Amino acid sequence: LLVVGYLFYLLLGAMVFQLLEKQAETHFRDQFQLEKLKFLQNYTCLDRQALEQFVQVLMEAWEKGVNPEGNSTNPSNWDFSNSFFFAGTVVTTIGYGNLSPSTVAGQIFCVFYALFGVPLNLAFLNQLGKGLNAHLITLERWVQKPGRAQVVQTLAVAIFLITGTLLFLVFPPLVFSYVEGWSYGEGFYFTFITLSTIGFGDYVVGTNPNKHYIPVYRSLTAIWIVFGLAWLALVFNVGADLME
Repeated sequence: LLVVGYLFYLLLGAMVFQLLEKQAETHFRDQFQLEKLKFLQNYTCLDRQALEQFVQVLMEAWEKGVNPEGNSTNPSNWDFSNSFFFAGTVVTTIGYGNLSPSTVAGQIFCVFYALFGVPLNLAFLNQLGKGLNAHLITLERWVQKPGRAQVVQTLAVAIFLITGTLLFLVFPPLVFSYVEGWSYGEGFYFTFITLSTIGFGDYVVGTNPNKHYIPVYRSLTAIWIVFGLAWLALVFNVGADLME
């Protein structure tokens, strides 16, 4: 039954995503081709091959973590704050994909860094989860004493979940919306995709070259991610237990 339900959930997701996204993708693809034709018509000194080569250069720059917007004065992707943030995305297995090591030495170091860092991160999150769980157990023992109704126990657990939701899922998008210029929906989407370690990389904090960020912005975000991961992992574990 679990296997059938799992496969059905995947099939359902595939059909819904196809229904929601395929038409928009076709529209964007046609619009992009139209813009390329307009560009060639306006600049007749260029041919299609030259334009395609330039597009390839832009794609390679983006894959290497270089934002094509702006100029050479853009902040480095590898200053200490950004490097700290990147290290956090490695050990937490979020892996946005917008930035990765380009040197052989950096790639080899990344492999060994992740080899030891991922288990270290799991152990750290496990201890955080145990601490949160211990508080839940203490809370349950307190509310299970004679004279305290079941409704109080339910209320206590609800307060724990609501507090975590506010701290890690509701309030952070407000900050990201203000700093990054996103809508609240985009900020909420980024928040959940990050803390669930899905990490698509379509939204990443501190990457807009037209904005000035404080040096510790991404480092503070990395710390928020770590504690948010522990809380959401506990929620996911409860959800998995309910599923089973």
